[in-house]
Amino acid sequence: MKSVRRLSITPGTALGLIALFFALGGSAFAVGERIQSPSVAQQRCTNGAVRGVAAVTGTSAGMANLPDKFTSAGNLFSRRFNCTGKAVQVRRVETGVFEVRFVGVSGASGVGSATGDAYATVEPAPGGAFKVTMHPAGRDDKLDLPFTIVVV
Repeated sequence: MKSVRRLSITPGTALGLIALFFALGGSAFAVGERIQSPSVAQQRCTNGAVRGVAAVTGTSAGMANLPDKFTSAGNLFSRRFNCTGKAVQVRRVETGVFEVRFVGVSGASGVGSATGDAYATVEPAPGGAFKVTMHPAGRDDKLDLPFTIVVV
């Protein structure tokens, strides 16, 4: 007849498991408290933080069909973020020139990037907007192309 071996927990094993439980639980609690602390988490709109991102792709008919009035229509963006939680708006000023506005964000700097081998220039515009001008590579003329702008 085979003897069935029962699992028996010795007092030393039980004490070790209880200590392990409290050690892991206490560490997790301490890490959770630190992450929730306002001194650790980056404030959304502070100096040095990314205040806004907009990847403007235009409509299915192309960038030339963007309206000349500010709009925040979702189909014009592949990605958008505003640290204030307010709207990101875009409008087409003329061929290859667009303005992007991050509502509630002011006094920031912007950097633009174009698709392909084109390049984008970004400069502040009146009303807290950013003027984005798109150029094909190696040329000074303007062209309607998708772009991304990051505001810090």
